[in-house]
Amino acid sequence: MTRPSRVGIIHLGLAIFVVALLVETAKVQLWDGKRLSAMGKYQHSTERTIPAPRGNIMDSRGETLAQSRETVKLDIAPTEVRDLGKLRVALQRAKIPREWVARATDGSRKWVSLPGRYLAIDVAALIAMRGVYATPIIERAYSFSEGTRRLIGRVDADGKAVDGIELALDSLLRGRPGAATVMKDARGRRFESPDSPPTPPVQGNSVMLTINQELQEIAERALVDAVEKMGAEGGDVVVVDPTDGEVLAMASHRSDPRNTTSTALTEPYEPGSTLKPFIAAVLLQGNKARETDVMPTYGGTFTINGRTITDDHKAKEYTLADVLRFSSNIGIVQFALRLSPREEYEALRDFGFGTPTGVTYPVEAAGTLRPPNGWSKQSANSLAMGYEIAVTPLQLVSAYVALANDGELLEPTLVKEVRAPDGTVLYKHQRRVVRRVVSPAVARRVREMLLGVVEGGGTAKRADLGSFSLAGKTGTARRTVNGRYEISQHIPTFVGLFPGDNPQFVILVKIDNPKGAYMGGLTAAPVTKAVLQAALASRNAALDRRSLATSRRPGKVDSVPAELNLAVATRARAETTSTAQREALRIAKEAAEEDSAGTTPFVASIPAPPPPKTVLAARVVPDVRGLPLRQAVHALHAAGFRVALIAGGSGETNPAAGVLAPAGSLIHLAGAR
Repeated sequence: MTRPSRVGIIHLGLAIFVVALLVETAKVQLWDGKRLSAMGKYQHSTERTIPAPRGNIMDSRGETLAQSRETVKLDIAPTEVRDLGKLRVALQRAKIPREWVARATDGSRKWVSLPGRYLAIDVAALIAMRGVYATPIIERAYSFSEGTRRLIGRVDADGKAVDGIELALDSLLRGRPGAATVMKDARGRRFESPDSPPTPPVQGNSVMLTINQELQEIAERALVDAVEKMGAEGGDVVVVDPTDGEVLAMASHRSDPRNTTSTALTEPYEPGSTLKPFIAAVLLQGNKARETDVMPTYGGTFTINGRTITDDHKAKEYTLADVLRFSSNIGIVQFALRLSPREEYEALRDFGFGTPTGVTYPVEAAGTLRPPNGWSKQSANSLAMGYEIAVTPLQLVSAYVALANDGELLEPTLVKEVRAPDGTVLYKHQRRVVRRVVSPAVARRVREMLLGVVEGGGTAKRADLGSFSLAGKTGTARRTVNGRYEISQHIPTFVGLFPGDNPQFVILVKIDNPKGAYMGGLTAAPVTKAVLQAALASRNAALDRRSLATSRRPGKVDSVPAELNLAVATRARAETTSTAQREALRIAKEAAEEDSAGTTPFVASIPAPPPPKTVLAARVVPDVRGLPLRQAVHALHAAGFRVALIAGGSGETNPAAGVLAPAGSLIHLAGAR
């Protein structure tokens, strides 16, 4: 047997090694290739999500109420920074706190994450340095108006919608995030991948609301002033355009800061006497009563089914028109006896009570309207007086809209338009009729009776505007606490149709538990008057001036000064603004002095009408946070903007710092006034 030579053994070993190497190579390339490639990419590159800006939310005139702004989060690797002294100077210029400047410039630290978010324009010098890493963050900036914020809602720190319209229309507003591949070298330095271009984010759609921001501010200021002066727990003001159902203003205020919802949509209450016109309308529609029909009222006291009903305005008898004018409980209860329980229930149901309006909001109360099989022997009488039924302020306004537009119940809306980022209109509100509830003739007859409530010496005479007609109805319902009526607590309400002959506004004012005077004619009605006076004084409060000119009452003392007459207001120039503002403030003061005689006084703060807009080149709103008020105003003026101070002391601006805005735009600055 021939023994193998040493050379042969070496050759055999080499051959086995080569075969093993080929097998391992094949295994790595064919079987483990994808896994190892993915591992390499994971170690040397990462996928970074680029957040998408949410779409803007605007008012009906295009004023921004909510917008997204891009900020950055800063991380610093001190060991990678070439010049720590230069870094220290840049951090100090960016107003980084001293303790964090010291940490970021400590060469013994490998990584420092700075707290807070910064505008990219403010830290541009830092971002350009080696060893400084910027992560883009999208933040949401909002209008400072309390009532508007209740409607719009908010997003959390991660950009997720929490409530309000932000949540209801989140799928339209949130946009589509982008992505980018970030490479890392052996030292951990990051750079954009040259092989994988980033996918840009797509901004969300913009939403235009029906809210008129100027009218909204008028309503909010009047409401807040009234609540404070009356010592009330809160209140609501709702203004709707009766021609198309668009909500022009919705102000809610509560003394409890934990309440952040729009209570005009979420808090039902018993409306009291403001429900009486609907009983009258049904009687007229069914030919079961006429305005001139007389009903005995027994000197203000009447007992039915063992229950005693009283009137504040005592008389032996009233016509149906007088029942509304003087808000007679006895009269409306007896007139309502001409309706069967089913007719009364169906009438109130047809006016929209007991069901949500369907407005764009994540939470809306349906209210309460029980069917007749759940009634007691007193339920029909209670319903006629506005009890045993719960409505939201928006539901009640919507029902009055049917009286204002000749009998058609409309679907109210908060959304006017939705536009894509390129400006394409994706949705535009169209007038939608839910049903016809009464004939045009009956609606006009009810409006004529409601004119007497204000102008005929009725319960709402303190809302009389003088030369402009106003129809409406007061209500003063007792308040329930833990399911029981409290004698000393009330919810006064006034619903007005302005002007009374051809309404452009249906306005509701509701005050929660005022101290002292509590009747609707002494509390809610004067607030309505002040809101309408301020709207007349304003140029941009959604009023058709030409149509109003035909609604003037000849021979009446003008409650609005000559400078604000409709024909003049339409031709007024910017230089008359100061005169108009002074006159508007004088009106509010006189109205407050008049109402203070034996009533609860309040003064409505009225914003000055803004001068005509001029579109100029856009520029960046400077960041004035932390500056003294005088310096902040000076910086904004120097940047080419006009400034209006609003409540607060944070130094925040609207539009937010870093946002592009046309030169000459009005910037709201949160500071002491």
